[in-house]
Amino acid sequence: MEIKTASALRRLRLVSAPEAISFLLLIVCSILKRTTDFNAVPVMGGLHGILFIIYVIFWLDAWSKTRWGVKTAALYFVLSVLPTGGFFAERMLRREAEASVIAARARKEGVVNA
Repeated sequence: MEIKTASALRRLRLVSAPEAISFLLLIVCSILKRTTDFNAVPVMGGLHGILFIIYVIFWLDAWSKTRWGVKTAALYFVLSVLPTGGFFAERMLRREAEASVIAARARKEGVVNA
């Protein structure tokens, strides 16, 4: 795996969980806004929006560098719009990065002719 590809996956992985947390907090703030006088929706909405935009930018970068198929890229995008999808995306990206590192080491040592 090239360093640029590994970096792109790492960036996407690192923003996945905070984006999911901000989405869940936004849902909680929306419920509290309608049931109490507490209104943190403008703040959480802005924070979640920024994290979502960062996720999409990193997703596009990772897609271009890893050369995912359309199904894989779509899966990672769909996970970003589900309330807990970012946690699943983070886990999947970690596994993908680990598998790529193992494959790169095997190629380097001449174990695999790929």
